[in-house]
Amino acid sequence: MRRRDWAPAFAGATMFAMLSSVALADTITVVTSFPKELTTAYKAAYEKKFPGDTVEILNKGTSAGIAYVREQSAGSRADIFWASAPDAFEVLAGERLLQKVEVPTGNIPAKVGAYPINDPEGMYYGQALAGYGFMWNTRYLQANKLLPPKEWADLTKAIYHGHVATSSPSRSGTSHLTFETILQGEGWDKGWTQILQIAGNCAAVTERSFGVPDGVQSGQFGIGIVIDFFGLAAKASGFPTEFAYPSVTAIVPANIALIAGAKNPQGGKRFLQFTLSEEGQQLLLDPKISRLPVLPAIYAKAPQGYPNPFDGSIRAKVNFDSNLSQSRYYLVSSLFDQVITFRLKELQAAAKAIHDAEKRLGTRSSAQLEEAKKLAWTAPVSAQQAQDKALLAAFAATKGDEAAVRRKTQAEEEWNSKARFNYLRAAELANAAR
Repeated sequence: MRRRDWAPAFAGATMFAMLSSVALADTITVVTSFPKELTTAYKAAYEKKFPGDTVEILNKGTSAGIAYVREQSAGSRADIFWASAPDAFEVLAGERLLQKVEVPTGNIPAKVGAYPINDPEGMYYGQALAGYGFMWNTRYLQANKLLPPKEWADLTKAIYHGHVATSSPSRSGTSHLTFETILQGEGWDKGWTQILQIAGNCAAVTERSFGVPDGVQSGQFGIGIVIDFFGLAAKASGFPTEFAYPSVTAIVPANIALIAGAKNPQGGKRFLQFTLSEEGQQLLLDPKISRLPVLPAIYAKAPQGYPNPFDGSIRAKVNFDSNLSQSRYYLVSSLFDQVITFRLKELQAAAKAIHDAEKRLGTRSSAQLEEAKKLAWTAPVSAQQAQDKALLAAFAATKGDEAAVRRKTQAEEEWNSKARFNYLRAAELANAAR
């Protein structure tokens, strides 16, 4: 199900010999994209159980975390990588930056739906489960006479223009997973059309994923595109918010792994195993954390109505393909930034002009309006181009590959320029159609 054409760097026996050579009391360095409510709780619980250890948290966005691990030399790297994006772990595993480690997984099922919870090769483990959807501020929607959305397609409607917020996939692994889920659920071309329509209705693209729930909680935004625990935790903490999963979503593991060349692999293994224990899994039900445990038995202790991915109560149509996501990870992130993040004002204006023209024209047809829609809602990369191995390789290449960097830079400049032209022209055509 997951493909890699290399063997683990160390055999299991060598790994355990290495683990046994490290002193018990030491600092365990954890690179994670998770919010402080979660990391603080795990740090405190772990240090209480292992008073000789100290947990150091390095909070970084998923992409920044990958870059950080890459930059460290073997033997001096952080010990644990902990994030929500399974494709990010495939990227690290493919670059031999994760270390195979065996830990008992007890009563954790092999799969959630059709998706493996743990990596079959033992390079990383599912520590929690996550789905993707939207949260909204109930007071904001009431004040603006808006109904809560039920599906992604709802967020493309004119009534939501200026009321939505999201974050950039290049800054947030969970945002990358959300948009990749849409692309896999709808197909590349239709998926990008929907993403562009939703983005055209966005009031902001935040730099970090935390900015979206914070804005919804405060009433700055009406609706936010988020990973489930942001929405669930906000509601549990008493904010006037709700959360829903659209049908086009996926339930996938949030993973944890031991980094190859870690400074303290024995301590890292100890921390990893703690997060999978009943004690560690129970922490996920803390209202401030509100994540989905991988241990089914823990749900018996959950509050009434708490989502349970093992009982069929969450509709998730997308069987997420981490290989596909990993193969185009950097392409999708870069394309989103060039045509949305860096061109948001032009995209917003085009969307507004199209919505206004549709309202004025009613049921009447307009060739100008149809052309405007085509320009605004078509990504500059086709489904066929997105499978071009040379293009994908250019975006996945390291900085030292000058030829790949040049091709990547040229492609980004072309996308950005085309997006600007298309949005300005779309606005002109839509305004003329009115």
